Amino acid sequence: MSSLVISVTNLKKYYQIHQKEPGIGGSINAFFNRKYIDVKAVNAISFRINEGELVGFIGPNGAGKTTTLKVLSGLLYPTSGQISVLGKIPFKREKEFQTQISLIMGQKNQLWWDLPPMDSFILNREIYEISEQKFQKIFNKLSEMLEVGDILTTPVRKLSLGQRMKCELIAALLHSPKVLFLDEPTIGL
Repeated sequence: MSSLVISVTNLKKYYQIHQKEPGIGGSINAFFNRKYIDVKAVNAISFRINEGELVGFIGPNGAGKTTTLKVLSGLLYPTSGQISVLGKIPFKREKEFQTQISLIMGQKNQLWWDLPPMDSFILNREIYEISEQKFQKIFNKLSEMLEVGDILTTPVRKLSLGQRMKCELIAALLHSPKVLFLDEPTIGL
């Protein structure tokens, strides 16, 4: 029997966006009389994910997929709703929670741009307090599986997008997270 890992009930994330008429007159008027509209990035979604399930969000640009993942990982505070990931409230950003999840965003780097991937991996080992033995075991398996042995000492900025995404995946998995959030992870792969 699998256990509940993620529970989302009536999640809403709205942003207030400043509206301004074009031109200098609109700028002056907006300075004294700001008008805002609410943009509904995520509007009342609910779902449950059990241990071992793989779930994909499919939808057009602007549908709220990335925003939902950011709320689930604790990067954004929800406007309203109930959210639980591994029994924790993500936006509280507790260390115990943060060490059990990982997020890969195809448009964002977690690797240090000017350093080789291996340096970022070693830094992650220290941040997540991974023993040397466990680190070597996981690292060796992932680097062999993803065939990145020949690029580990090349600065990240010199890697192709596909090579960089493979290294991003290794960095995200080194601490053996219980939950892995992937936002456009196949870019370049």
